[in-house]
Amino acid sequence: EQTEFDASAQRLRFQEDSGYQRVRAITGLGLKEAKEKVESAPSRHSRRRCKEEAEKTKEQLEALGATVEII
Repeated sequence: EQTEFDASAQRLRFQEDSGYQRVRAITGLGLKEAKEKVESAPSRHSRRRCKEEAEKTKEQLEALGATVEII
């Protein structure tokens, strides 16, 4: 049974700096890395998390308008 999960953002687009700041807060990345993640979607925004943590990341990214899947 799978025990580790990733949250993968398939689509995430916005222009506001506050959106990048929110992705940064969710992922724990620096601002530059957060911008790169957003601009290079699809990309993984969490790695090797328990299912509950991956679901929480998914919900937070979806609140920003992302399309996210748990893999």
